[in-house]
Formats: sequence, C-alpha cells, structure tokens
Amino acid sequence: MRLQNKVALITGAGSGIGYHTALLFAKEGAAVAAVDVNEAAGQKTVQEIEAAGGKAIFIRADVSKAADCERMIQTTESTFGLLNVLFNNAGISHADDDDAINTSEDVWDLTMQINVKGVFLGCKYGIPALRRAGGGSIINTASFVATLGAATPQLAYTASKGAVLSMTRELSAIHARENIRVNALCPGPLRTELLMKYLNTDAKKQRRLVHIPMGRFGEAQEIANAVLFLASDESSFVTGANFLVDGGITSAYTTPE
Repeated sequence: MRLQNKVALITGAGSGIGYHTALLFAKEGAAVAAVDVNEAAGQKTVQEIEAAGGKAIFIRADVSKAADCERMIQTTESTFGLLNVLFNNAGISHADDDDAINTSEDVWDLTMQINVKGVFLGCKYGIPALRRAGGGSIINTASFVATLGAATPQLAYTASKGAVLSMTRELSAIHARENIRVNALCPGPLRTELLMKYLNTDAKKQRRLVHIPMGRFGEAQEIANAVLFLASDESSFVTGANFLVDGGITSAYTTPE
C-alpha cells in the first residue's frame, strides 16, 4: 500500500475531492484525520473508512480560525502520534462571486478567509508537525484558474487560488531541505456540488465545457488519484509544482465560437 504507516490530515473531507481522497488514502494504508466544518458530512466519511477496515477520526474545524487549525494538528498528533501528509483542501466558491464591479466586499473577504488564510493557517501549524515527523508532503488545493482567468467571472475565487499557488511555491523553496515537499494541486472544472452550484444554468455549464478538450467535467475521484501521487513517496522529487489535472483546459484555452 502506498501510504502504509503514514498519517494524513485532510481538510474539507466531508465532500468532493476531500471525501474521495480520504477514502483512497485509508484504502492505501494511511490513518486519516478527516477535518470539516460540517460535522455530519465529516462523520460520514469516517464511518465509511472504518466500515472498510481503515483508521480515521473526525475533527470539526473552521480553517479560517487559528485556534481550530492549531487544534486539528494537535488532535491528529495526539491520536496517531505524528503527521506525514497535510492536504489543505477546504475551500469555497461563492454563488455571488462575479467581476470586480459586482462582487461584494463580504463575498471577497469570506473567500479569502477560507481559501487563502485557511491554507496559511494549515501550514503555520502543520509544518512544525511535519518537522517533528522528519518531513512529509503538503498538498494545497489551488485551481486551473490560478494559471488562467475563468471564462465565467469569479474574481474572488480566482484571486484566492492564485494566492494559494504563489504561497505554495514560496513554501516549497523555504522547506525543501527539511524533507518537506509542498505542491499545489490545480484541478480543472469538476462535476462536484461546489462547482455545480456555481455553474447553476446550462448556459454557464456549456461556457465552461467548451474550453475542455476532453469535453466533460472531471470527477473528484480522478483528482484524488493525483493527490495520492503527491502524498506518496512516488513523488519524492516533486516540490513547488503547479500540478494540473484539468482535462487539457490550460493547453487549449480558447474563446468559444
């Protein structure tokens, strides 16, 4: 198993990429700390892992709050003894996110608090734990929009994911000689509840799909497979990467006819 004897903390583990990654990590031998602000969803993830014979705990945390992030790391270490993999995955895409003119300050601030500050706080408290374990892997969920602008305006989200990508690059350089790898996972558009709530009309969906060479939205399970690679020792020489899993969208981004 590719994560045998490793301990992984996953934020946003109650749904989407986080949920599928938690199940996959446990299947590959990791003990999983499943973190989510939604207690029912997070507990369900843990129950499914345990039912399959895996090891997991649920930790309720709001990643925009320092005390919650500090506690999620402490709880993971006190339960499992160490931390080897930190997947800073929790994030939002607000339905009212738009262009600069039409995006409210409240939507901007909330998006930055969760998507950017949440990753910062995860690293702030998680990196000392990885040092105590002798190194490890951090995966931060960014997005293909960190490389390209989005066809459908979502300025706060795009700016937040650009910040995650640049933060990841700097952290990777700072901690490379401590045996701590830091990579940005940049998914393309996925058929997840998060995106489907935002692309809430057929017209919005088609405007996004027209850019994807594969002609479909990705699945969260496909992204989980990429996270597994970045978490495992198979990616031992990979750090500071903009790890695109996007169905080809960044290689053929064109204006729809």
